[in-house]
Amino acid sequence: MLRLQNLLLVFVLTLAPQALSAENEDSAEEATPSENAEVLAGHSDHGGSFNEGPRQAAYLMQGMGNVHFPATCKTEEVQKFIDQGVGQLHGFWYFESERSFRQAAFLDPDCAIAYWGMAMSNRSNESRARGFIEEAVKRKENASAREQLYIDALAKYFKEPARKEGEKVDRKKKAEEDKKRRQTLVKDYEDLLHKHPDDIEAKALLGLALYENKSKGIPISSYYAVDALLNDILDKNPLHPCHHFRIHLWDYEEPVNALNSAALCGESEPAVAHMWHMPGHIYSRLKRYHDAVWQQEASARTDHAYMMRDRVIPDQIHNFAHNNEWLIRNLIHIGRSNDALDLAKNMIDLPRHPKYNTLSKQGSTKYGRMRLTDTLSTFQLWEETLKLSETIYLEPTESETEQQKRDTLVAVAKFHTNDTLGACELLTRFKQELTELEAERDKAVEEAIAKVKDEGKDKEKDEKKEEKAQKAAGEAAKRKFSSKIRTLTTIISELEGHLHLIHGAHADALASFSKVSTFDKGWLAFIQQQAGETDKAISAINKHVSSHKGEVVPLAWKVAVLWDADKKEDAKKAFEELRAISSTIDLNTPVFQQLQPIAEELGFEADWRLPREIPEDFGDRPNLAELGPFRWSPSAAPEFALNDHLAKTHSLADYSGKPVVVIFYLGYGCLHCAQQLQAFAPETEKFKDAGISLIAISTDNQEDLKNSHENYGKETFPFPLISNSELDIFKAYRCYDDFEQKTLHGTFLIDAKGEIRWQDISYEPFMDADFLLKESKRLLAQPSDDSKATRQSVTATP
Repeated sequence: MLRLQNLLLVFVLTLAPQALSAENEDSAEEATPSENAEVLAGHSDHGGSFNEGPRQAAYLMQGMGNVHFPATCKTEEVQKFIDQGVGQLHGFWYFESERSFRQAAFLDPDCAIAYWGMAMSNRSNESRARGFIEEAVKRKENASAREQLYIDALAKYFKEPARKEGEKVDRKKKAEEDKKRRQTLVKDYEDLLHKHPDDIEAKALLGLALYENKSKGIPISSYYAVDALLNDILDKNPLHPCHHFRIHLWDYEEPVNALNSAALCGESEPAVAHMWHMPGHIYSRLKRYHDAVWQQEASARTDHAYMMRDRVIPDQIHNFAHNNEWLIRNLIHIGRSNDALDLAKNMIDLPRHPKYNTLSKQGSTKYGRMRLTDTLSTFQLWEETLKLSETIYLEPTESETEQQKRDTLVAVAKFHTNDTLGACELLTRFKQELTELEAERDKAVEEAIAKVKDEGKDKEKDEKKEEKAQKAAGEAAKRKFSSKIRTLTTIISELEGHLHLIHGAHADALASFSKVSTFDKGWLAFIQQQAGETDKAISAINKHVSSHKGEVVPLAWKVAVLWDADKKEDAKKAFEELRAISSTIDLNTPVFQQLQPIAEELGFEADWRLPREIPEDFGDRPNLAELGPFRWSPSAAPEFALNDHLAKTHSLADYSGKPVVVIFYLGYGCLHCAQQLQAFAPETEKFKDAGISLIAISTDNQEDLKNSHENYGKETFPFPLISNSELDIFKAYRCYDDFEQKTLHGTFLIDAKGEIRWQDISYEPFMDADFLLKESKRLLAQPSDDSKATRQSVTATP
């Protein structure tokens, strides 16, 4: 161990400055190695911009956009990758568009437009984009005059503003600079079109720029003018992926104008999940939630097929989590509680990664938990809530906010399942927390005022100023507690409302719930009716339904309110309105079960739902199953059988029936790898206690493997180190940069069935052994469900 620590010390003293520079993802210039600097193992030879992003070869995919972007390049194959990359850009599939352009540059290093494409793929990561466009500028003399205009426009866009040394720039100035460069980009695209009026890709990018500028304070002067620009493209190429941009253009302005693009968007680029997702914007805006659900499921299935085929971890994909959480929202709108519940749980099931998906990030974990809570509360699934609170789906968390939401939901469920004592225990705990927090606040206020008094003791007194300063200090101290106190006060009001409700004290319940802005307005109106405020209840439910058109749950509450108010004819009309959009409602949920006696008295059948007719303007759609599976499932791990330094063979088959973590490291000379082995070695027993083995695969040959053992010290290394100097297993696990022919770091969790449940492939090794151990336990504890990947479509295919 001592020798390994000494080795690491040498690393810190000699190479750490380079490592720190290369790790700075936001500074491509700092990360670019100097002529004599040693490039760290796994890092790109071309600098920081090339460290991130896809590093495995691209391939020509089926279902890409009908796009042609003429480029100066050596072969037709390079041109095909350029075209594919531009199509992927139009679909905002930046991870793959960058890969396509990298492939083009690999095949033709002097192809300037390939580097322009890499920059375009990183428009939201300007430091990387800047590094790529600099490479394009270096090669632009090899390009056509038209391509040079594209490169110059983007180079100008990403050029950093001149700053005086030490100059601080406020937000307002930055915003003005951003506004100016965006206006310049529009002008540059127009100049390009003056010289090349038939360049429909320039028109597409101009249309996109004009739309995107709106969010940066540059209003669209004429939506119809931008629409005419995009329609000029579609007149020449009806399935051009600029349908995507038309949807964005009209989304918040006049969504009905984009219905034709909603019908064609997915068809224009069927292998790009986001292109199926986008029509969901229009259908949601028009309250056509059944149609929106179809689009979002199509998007999820397309993503799943891609991720499983190319072994990409789910939350690495742009928009994946957002699409699925929106799908759940729309499933709720059309009453599909079971599917909403199932999909929310699936989002929570997905692999977590500190970079892409944790409870604190906008990924599947956070969204899944959020929508699970929404589903349970909207449909009043109280028994299910209590069951899930004992599982990973509603497990306690270290996040105070999330824990409060969980405990509030559990308390509500307990109130409505006859566990009043358990619910009151949680209510009492919240009250104690509030009391303690208020005491802490009062103490902080006193200390703040005392501090001001103390500071003014030796100064000339101005009583009014001193009083004002003390008051300001007290208010400032008080404000620090306001949000938390407000949250606890709201929770207490809600839980007290439920306590009143289960005892039939409807007026008191109404008074408590009226203090909770997030309380379900339909349920609140029903409680208001039960409290005897009939006119107010009817007015409230009408307002609620009016602001939630096309949603089944508000209509269900309206039927209940009107029936309870003895407005039976009005209730029947509301019920008929509900039936018109009822085709997929899950009737077994409490919200709809309460309507069964009403349906019976009105003479409706027990299953009172009506079949849905597919609108004529929905367009042709494929069978959803053709796009991909409904659920993501892990891929099979490639087999290996490799020798250690003693010529003993270790294979993946040795771990059949038990999980194993496989670490790919870049030889004993890789000092970052030495750090990783040092991080995981002491945790070996903890992994073993969890039933998980560890093994590391090295680029070293068998002889060099001995160095890793010797560097560890006299003790035997706690898990096997095996040789793959031929690199075939590195390549099989995609721990290989196909563009630069060099190995990458990789860490994988392989389960008892030989499936990859978690992975990290990067230019740097994964160091957080504690995170991986915790995540491995969570993933391996999930119930086995072989049907997840092959489950039938939840949406009827037109």
